[in-house]
Amino acid sequence: MIEHNTSGTAQRAPAPGFEADNPDDHGREQVRPWHPAPRTVADTGIDVTLLVGLLMKAAYLHRSAMLTQLADTLKLPAMVTHEIASIAVQERMLEVAHRGASDLDVRFRLTDAGYARAAELVARSSYVGAAPVTLDAYLAAVQRHSVRQASVSRADMAAAFGDLVVPSHLLDEVGMAVNTGRALMLYGPAGSGKTYLAQRLGKLLPGAVPVPHAITVASEIIQVFDPLVHVPVDTADAPLQLRATDRRWTICHRPAVLSGGELTLSMLDLRYDAMSGFYQAPPHMKANNGIYIIDDLGRQLVGVSELLNRWIVPLDRGVDMFSLQTGVRFSVPFDVWPVFSTNLDPQQLGDEAFLRRLGSKLFIGPLSSDDYREVYLRAASDVGLESTEAAFDFLLEGLHFPSRTPLLACIPRDLLVLVASSVLYHRGPPQVTQDALRGAWKCYFGAQAVPESTRPSGMGIAWQAAPQAAS
Repeated sequence: MIEHNTSGTAQRAPAPGFEADNPDDHGREQVRPWHPAPRTVADTGIDVTLLVGLLMKAAYLHRSAMLTQLADTLKLPAMVTHEIASIAVQERMLEVAHRGASDLDVRFRLTDAGYARAAELVARSSYVGAAPVTLDAYLAAVQRHSVRQASVSRADMAAAFGDLVVPSHLLDEVGMAVNTGRALMLYGPAGSGKTYLAQRLGKLLPGAVPVPHAITVASEIIQVFDPLVHVPVDTADAPLQLRATDRRWTICHRPAVLSGGELTLSMLDLRYDAMSGFYQAPPHMKANNGIYIIDDLGRQLVGVSELLNRWIVPLDRGVDMFSLQTGVRFSVPFDVWPVFSTNLDPQQLGDEAFLRRLGSKLFIGPLSSDDYREVYLRAASDVGLESTEAAFDFLLEGLHFPSRTPLLACIPRDLLVLVASSVLYHRGPPQVTQDALRGAWKCYFGAQAVPESTRPSGMGIAWQAAPQAAS
């Protein structure tokens, strides 16, 4: 039902806890600090042994390092980093190699014992980076910025999808589904635009949320921040007081995470890498405070019933349980807006318990002729082609209707890209003709998909004769 337009972008609104009185002169969102920076080691909530180990591993990369380098690596204030370094100096793991006039002009160097200890720590866990936050701090952040607090209006939907061809009734249904906060299933034929619609919904969710680089549970590190998923909010030009947050957190747009046919049950658990020695958060945990899209439901390597059963408890209780290799179990919020996209009819999934937990099930089907024409004309303009009404009529009456091919949103652009490629190859005029559409249709669907009445003389004869010759 949706036309893909790569030039369109959805607007984002500030989130609760991050809103400003007015945008700045450049129209950027102004972001207020959510979590104050720690002033002491105790303020971090992290065991000092873990912090000393992280600092030593950071120093290990350089053998010696300036205080500012260490602070930047651990994302901690210089005074906290200096307190950690002082503990390492007392334990004879570090020594002061240089001290200047400024409190920041200090260089630390690993002692021989410290170098050996740091090598052991790196071998055990190669994580070197931002100091983690506590599980309690993470739980509080997710709760405070819950996706269930997000809501949209009809005007928001119109603004976000104004560059797409979407029936107004479908926009209304999707907008109401967003406001329920419950799981949504988009179903319909392949190519109708389900995935693109779901991804656009991720951009629609308003606001910014804090995402920790990592959390710690039972002295183990779980990396949460993923640069492929989390998009930081631009606060480069914001006043200093608006940026003075705990740097262990990155303020990001609400995440939108997509898992497709590659999804397995094991991917929904913590992933421990024996080589690196730390954990990676699963995709739905990275999607907390945002949207999690399960695309192509039914094409995963794991059975549909097993996959759906995995989601029943999180959907019911809003929490998910994880286990460390040490046997420690803990829970984290399942604070995502789940969107399932499938080519299957919901009744074919055969799991009534799961279907009852879906807030909405929306059918995304073929376009009307008028909407299809609009998609076609926009696609032609995008690829630099000129088209006549006669060419479009031929596409419908000469190709679609005789072959009973539904008017799916993906077809016009895909066909016109082939036409544009042919024009470029033959150095012809940038015009859409009946012959060009017929050739593109043949390439796209195969020769046998071209209706008999529109086939040039001889098309299909060689294909028919070849099996006879072989026999």
